[in-house]
Amino acid sequence: MSAMLPMLSPVVAGLWQMHTWGHDVAARVRWIEQVLELGITSFDHADIYGGYGVEALFGEALAAAPGLRQRMQIVTKCGIRLVHPSQPGVALNHYDSSAPHIRASVQRSLRALRTDRIDLLLIHRPDPLTHPDEVAEAFTRLRQAGEVLHFGVSNHSAAQFAALHRRVALVTNQIECSPLQMKALADGTLDQAADLGLPPMIWSPLARGRLFTAEDEQARRVRSVLGDLATQHSCSRATLALAWVMRHPSRPVPITGSGRIEALAEAMAATRIELSRAEWTAVWRASMGHDVP
Repeated sequence: MSAMLPMLSPVVAGLWQMHTWGHDVAARVRWIEQVLELGITSFDHADIYGGYGVEALFGEALAAAPGLRQRMQIVTKCGIRLVHPSQPGVALNHYDSSAPHIRASVQRSLRALRTDRIDLLLIHRPDPLTHPDEVAEAFTRLRQAGEVLHFGVSNHSAAQFAALHRRVALVTNQIECSPLQMKALADGTLDQAADLGLPPMIWSPLARGRLFTAEDEQARRVRSVLGDLATQHSCSRATLALAWVMRHPSRPVPITGSGRIEALAEAMAATRIELSRAEWTAVWRASMGHDVP
């Protein structure tokens, strides 16, 4: 089953830490405007981010500047239930991808984001207690209602993705991948994305900053190679690392995690870097600690 990929920008702005940035509404509006000016038009949320509060912070900005909504794509996720004062019925962190929870989560996200539609909804984590048929039915009803335009998953294995994709058209699997985290290159998720022509979204492409701060042997090896290649390409190490992620033939779409406009500009610069096979492999080799077999 195929699906049309929503027109996400080549880099997606991640909002998971927005509640820590200290921006008032006017500053949030200006930040969104600056991100759009960079050519980043897609914004990644989840209902649980910021203690269930980030969507509302973003929604306040959209309410203050309604014209922004037509210039962007909003991605959000559901399916995790966290213990939090705003969730009095939740006594234990757990997953919930039941149809009632998906529908209720979408309604909350629509209200918080001050919008009438979500461009892309993802199931945040695979839920072993929900059958794919139930998720597919919930997705179909949301699409028919015009409340969600496209669907995908996050952190799903290739088999889990395939099981749901057979029932309802998915457009992406949001997964972790970075020069310090190579699992997706070996577990079939990137292979599946390339085979289906469905670009994966990539979270933590800079390993949550560990790429530049960790002092273990792997991180030091990778930093050294990134530094050499960044010098050759006249770019920052962050730009080079993102270019490495984007070099895969599945056409990965990295998600940023920073509120600094400079960091987002570095991410967009990666779209202009083309690594050779040998350069890409040099980073892989530094991370794995051995040569190709």
